[in-house]
Amino acid sequence: MTDHIVLNQLTKMFGHLCAVDCITLRVKRGEVLGFIGPNGAGKSTTMKMATGFLIPDSGSVEICGASMIKDEKKAKRFIGYLPEGAPAYGDMTPFTFLRFISDIRGYGSSETLSRIDKAVDRAELGGVIHQRIETLSKGFKRRVGLAQAILHEPPVLILDEPTDGLDPNQKFHVRSLIKEISSDTAIVISTHILEEVEAVCSRTVLIDRGQVVFDGTPGELQALDRKHNAMVVRVHTNHAAEIKSLLEALGSVKQVEENTHVNGVVTLTAIASNTGAIAADVAEAVAGADLRVEEITINPGRLDEVFRDLTTSDTRSDNA
Repeated sequence: MTDHIVLNQLTKMFGHLCAVDCITLRVKRGEVLGFIGPNGAGKSTTMKMATGFLIPDSGSVEICGASMIKDEKKAKRFIGYLPEGAPAYGDMTPFTFLRFISDIRGYGSSETLSRIDKAVDRAELGGVIHQRIETLSKGFKRRVGLAQAILHEPPVLILDEPTDGLDPNQKFHVRSLIKEISSDTAIVISTHILEEVEAVCSRTVLIDRGQVVFDGTPGELQALDRKHNAMVVRVHTNHAAEIKSLLEALGSVKQVEENTHVNGVVTLTAIASNTGAIAADVAEAVAGADLRVEEITINPGRLDEVFRDLTTSDTRSDNA
């Protein structure tokens, strides 16, 4: 796979605030990168530099081999960009807006209509194609923005909160569309919705205070949760103490947390000593006890827990 996006040592200052601090990032064709971080971490600033809307104080940007500094027009031709808020001209309709975008990109009238038809179909805008944009819901405005981003079928797609304001059905459609076009495209999705990272992304980059603190697959990020591979055992209250003692005696178990008591059932969470697989040990211990167990499940880990661990001030220095 080819590197379609190359960000090298990008830095951006706003007065005394360092919004982006020497970020280096490569994204290949076929990758869907989830770009996540707390509010103010530098996500939107990085994306604006990657698309040429902001000039970095230092560092470089290359899009499909073209320098954003030395050959800005060529680099921008390769990009489809959905910015934060999906700005558009409110007095236009989706059709006239997409025709305007097509004219700017230099397409002839026949090609313009075919491209608009395809983008409208992909973004499911047919029902509002001749309605003024200012009258559309937030979700439809996002979809108009997505349609203009994919109108020219770019090799690089940069999306800032693409499903913001969409209902669950619309989110499913947009995520399916992203998967559909990802094989020939390098896609970067900036989002605060961790569910989105799990649903569509093949890679995750987490930044905090302008720096990359994690770069890997969503599964690798999830595995950083201290409860990754923990076994969750739901047991009747009468047997909870005995089962808990059995689990605590296992060498592969670091600790056992007793959580909720609902309708006479206690939830015990056995945390692995090294986040390794402990399913066999726990299942054997529980089966040998010959006590009533309601349910046993594996906890794969939670992205939101890891997110907090990597971006809170008291743990950032250790985890980074």
